[in-house]
Amino acid sequence: MTEIRDVLKTAFINFDLAATDKQAAISELANTFVTEGVVNNENVYLEAVMKREEESTTGIGFGVAIPHGKSAAVTEASLAFGRSQAGIQYDSMDGKPVHLMFLIAVPETSNDEHLKILSKLSRKLMHDDIRQKLMTVTDVEEIYQIFE
Repeated sequence: MTEIRDVLKTAFINFDLAATDKQAAISELANTFVTEGVVNNENVYLEAVMKREEESTTGIGFGVAIPHGKSAAVTEASLAFGRSQAGIQYDSMDGKPVHLMFLIAVPETSNDEHLKILSKLSRKLMHDDIRQKLMTVTDVEEIYQIFE
């Protein structure tokens, strides 16, 4: 079973996203994947993520979004976390801006890895106290503890 700790590297965490719209926020986080070498072609990966967004928004409400992409450009399953105090315009299910964003990248060949990561995140993020903690957390270890 994939643990959040295994896929969410320190380099993939951004406590202060600059982006204010969906596409820019996703790109901002995807960029960390490229820098760390787990995505070898940003455009190909982003295309997969945006294609998934067209099917239905990954803005699940409560200020949370979990965009994800399965692509040949991804070399290992990875998770990025971004926080925006100001909020990101996202076309969320509840029409509200997103403050907490988790971007999932999985290789084309992985069967249901992203679904495992997704369900683990979703289960936790349903809880108001967890979302509150994530809005104020300043340390990577604290994030791991929240999801364990």
